[in-house]
Amino acid sequence: MSARTVATRVSLAVLAAVPAVAMRLSGVDLPAVAGMAVFGVAVLAAVALLMWASEVARVDLPGSLALALLALVAVLPEYAIDIYFAFAASSDPTFAAFALANMTGANRLLIGVAWPLLVFFAIWAVRRRRQRGDRTGVSLSAHRRTETVYLLIATGYALVIPVTGRLAWYDSIVLAALFALYLSRVGRTEHAEEALVGVAATLAQAPAVRRRLTVAALFVTAGVVILSSAEPFGRSLVEAGKSLGIDEFLLVQWLAPVASEAPEVIVAIAFALRGRADDGLGALLAAKLNQWTLLIACLPIAFYLGGGEFAGLALDARQTEELYLTAAQTLLGVAVLADLRISRVEAATLFLLFAVQFALPTQTVRYGVAVAYVVLAGILLFRQRRELPALLRATWPTGRARTGPSTTGPPSGPGVSRRG
Repeated sequence: MSARTVATRVSLAVLAAVPAVAMRLSGVDLPAVAGMAVFGVAVLAAVALLMWASEVARVDLPGSLALALLALVAVLPEYAIDIYFAFAASSDPTFAAFALANMTGANRLLIGVAWPLLVFFAIWAVRRRRQRGDRTGVSLSAHRRTETVYLLIATGYALVIPVTGRLAWYDSIVLAALFALYLSRVGRTEHAEEALVGVAATLAQAPAVRRRLTVAALFVTAGVVILSSAEPFGRSLVEAGKSLGIDEFLLVQWLAPVASEAPEVIVAIAFALRGRADDGLGALLAAKLNQWTLLIACLPIAFYLGGGEFAGLALDARQTEELYLTAAQTLLGVAVLADLRISRVEAATLFLLFAVQFALPTQTVRYGVAVAYVVLAGILLFRQRRELPALLRATWPTGRARTGPSTTGPPSGPGVSRRG
């Protein structure tokens, strides 16, 4: 990609965010729907800038730790929006429901939509190129067990949270500590450098000083946009729901996560189309883990800093249902990846179950789909019980290990499986 093309794309992203920043600085109040559009576009632009910056930063920060940090940085807009809802809940209790709605929606979209999309595009890419290899699924490298096992631990803890009836300060401690352990774990694992593509690849070729200054500028710009847009975007979502007669809970649960997750999903699919499905799914898996641990951990803290009770956010019946459903879906996601492979049948199952609870958002359907998730997870874990010891051993390394090179070419690597 030429330098001119890169400059054009970066400039377009910045220009897309300018109206939101200008409106925020001037104090102009936009109508709800217009505000949702203007600030939503700014959030999308900020995510694009963050993705480019964090990918280029990996040149100076190699390793699996870099991938984990990339996933964390990529979902910062999601954090900003959700933390705003939790902060505002201290003065308006209705916002507590929105905080949980946004978090559960983001988590379920990753497994229910993003994972299946990546699998289907990876299989399509193999068939289009007429490459050798299994055309029925995607496999992961062995080091992906780390994210999978920590996701399992976090899910086990998440199932306990509704029992207490609130998202409390001690949940923040446990989940933040779990995320810190995960970062420490992946930091001990060497990982071969992965080839960058598109804008990031061109920026990475610049001299070290210029590259680092560019990365810093992108991070700062994205940070300004996020700080300017998160609060008005969240507020506009709620007000737009009221004015359009749409359930505000559902609007916050699905529209905001779509805006913040879309660029990351696009990047992951781009990896799959280039024969690097392992890298793409690995990034989505890391993003799911940090949202399922650190994002949840931030909510009681934001609530308290906003003036709320130290005890944390109380959970009502709807929030409890959403939390159980999200945990059940995550459990099935872990079960699917226990053998480091996700088939097209498994991907289709994840999508269909998501589609059912999305199209029919009733209490009966939510609990019914949650039971289906758990039953299917139990069946898969029993069938793959021989994989569980290796999965549990990934919780902490016995020594410094090297994961080996990532897939950048033919489908004989971890990105596209040869297994039937």
